Amino acid sequence: MQFLILAYDGTDSMAKERRLQMRAEHIALGDKLVESRNMLFGAAILENDQMIGSMLVVDFPTREDVDNWLALEPYVIGNVWEKIEITSCQVGPSFEKVLK
Repeated sequence: MQFLILAYDGTDSMAKERRLQMRAEHIALGDKLVESRNMLFGAAILENDQMIGSMLVVDFPTREDVDNWLALEPYVIGNVWEKIEITSCQVGPSFEKVLK
């Protein structure tokens, strides 16, 4: 089952620093999720050319599995993401090759 994750960074004065501190761990976990086919796509959300959050399309068997991943996600542990929206979605037929 696919999920769309919209995760927005905090807006306090230390938000950018927290993102930079946790970025390497976040990318390393993302690489593992791509390898296991649990992460299909990701992008930074930008405002005025500054990162303010992340957009991810993930594929996990259940919402509980998404929550289990988020409990290990460095941007959650490091208080980078302040607001997280999770919506179930379905990857369109034009992108089915991504799922193979």
